Amino acid sequence: MRTVTCTYDQHAEAMLAIFNDAILNSTALYEYQTRTMATMRSWFDTKQAGGFPVIGVEDERSGALCGFASYGTFRAWAAFKYSVEHSVYVHREHRGQGLALQLMQQLIAMATERDVHVMVGGVDVDNTASIALHRKLGFVHAGTITQAGFKFGRWLDLAFYQLTLPTPRQPVDG
Repeated sequence: MRTVTCTYDQHAEAMLAIFNDAILNSTALYEYQTRTMATMRSWFDTKQAGGFPVIGVEDERSGALCGFASYGTFRAWAAFKYSVEHSVYVHREHRGQGLALQLMQQLIAMATERDVHVMVGGVDVDNTASIALHRKLGFVHAGTITQAGFKFGRWLDLAFYQLTLPTPRQPVDG
């Protein structure tokens, strides 16, 4: 497996399949409608405009995208400029192989290099694998919004996990 920078042209279709599987079959995304290539174009454009990384793990033999991770704006107000919200998704056939850990370690390193101070992950409370991953990486539980979403005929509780990084060394207002 190799870590790569994802691009719309090379990876959007595979990423779309991973996103849509998560939408249809899990509570990893609190969405009802599957995404389209047009939403992927917009998603990539937003990441590029914000200077946010999009990384993936490819199978070295086949070149198939096995998972991806990114971060973006946590909240759209200026004082939140040192905080980001991240996400990581792994294709169902490649889960349990440490790919999410690999992606998150790289994403954390990138965030540190880019002077991010806080990384936030919103995780459904029943997603024990994601919670364990976050804890393994040093994230701490920062709170839970109960009944934040409704999907599959039931209320969903959204837990937030945060990792505080030692950067930036000299934060500034404005």
